[in-house]
Order: sequence, then C-alpha cells, then structure tokens
Amino acid sequence: MSIPTITIDVALDRRNAKEVLHAILHAILFHRLFGTVKPQTFEVLDVTVPGVADPEMEQLISDKVDIFWKAIENGTSTNKRGQILVTFSEKRPKKSWFQVYVGEEEVPWEQWIINGEMRQPKSDKDFDTTLASTLSRTLHTILTYTSSERGRVAVPLITNATGISPFPIKISSKIDGVEIG
Repeated sequence: MSIPTITIDVALDRRNAKEVLHAILHAILFHRLFGTVKPQTFEVLDVTVPGVADPEMEQLISDKVDIFWKAIENGTSTNKRGQILVTFSEKRPKKSWFQVYVGEEEVPWEQWIINGEMRQPKSDKDFDTTLASTLSRTLHTILTYTSSERGRVAVPLITNATGISPFPIKISSKIDGVEIG
C-alpha cells in the first residue's frame, strides 16, 4: 500500500535557507498536528507563515534544520542538494504469524518531501523575490492538499487525543540518498 507523498521543491541561498526551511516545516506541522495547537506566525521574505508555538516542536524543527544545513554545508556533496522528509504514522497492533498480539508498530500514513537545493544567486533582490514566490506557492500546496478530500481521507481515525499530536512524527534528512539525523 503506497502512502500519499507530497513533494515540495525549493531553491535556497545561504542567507535564507534555514529560515525558509524552518517556515516550511512549521507550516506542514501546523496543518497536520491534531492536538491543541497554540498558533503563531512568522514573517519570512514578506510572506506570513503559520507555525506552532510549542517548545518541543520548535526544538525538533530547529534541530532537524541544523542537521540538514550542516550536512549540506560540510558534506562532500558537490551538488548541494538534499531532502527533508516529514513522515506521519499511526500506531497499530503488531501481530505474529498466529495472530498473537506482540506490541505496536508505526505505520506511515503520509509523507512530505522537501527537496532543497543551495544556489549562489547572481542578484540577492531577484533571488529573494523568486524565493518569496516559491514560499507562497509552497504554502498554497500545503493548504490545498491538507484541506482536499485526498488529504482528509489520508488521516487515520484519532483514537488517542492526548498531547499536541495523536500520531508519531519523524523528521529526517537525506543527502545524496543517505539518511542522516
């Protein structure tokens, strides 16, 4: 069974990369956390981005963006490309061959892939305008998908409503096809 996968492509520059990736991750989580979420907004390149005002989520996002950034900057990759993957899962009972309950397993129900590529802009102003437009389109993609029938159907039944998210969340990065962090 294949899970819905939403892909976002973004060209980044050194000045704004962390801030833009931070904003995109916040926007995805804002639309996919189903617990009590305290909203916040960010201004990134004159684009207002929704976010989650939760210390644990903010730390998780910062840590994952930092891991991605360091891998791109310090890595051996010559193309300066990578991915940040956000996977939402649900916990289901795991059974053995004889239908005996042996614990729980995490089964993914949706994945977001952010393809990031670092570039050296010829003009900061032109690149900022292009990046702001890309960020706006990304927010539109997130909102359109999460509010669509396909996006709503992907969400499993919420059986545990404690905490900020009833579902396990995994954020990881890939550089040259190798998963890090």
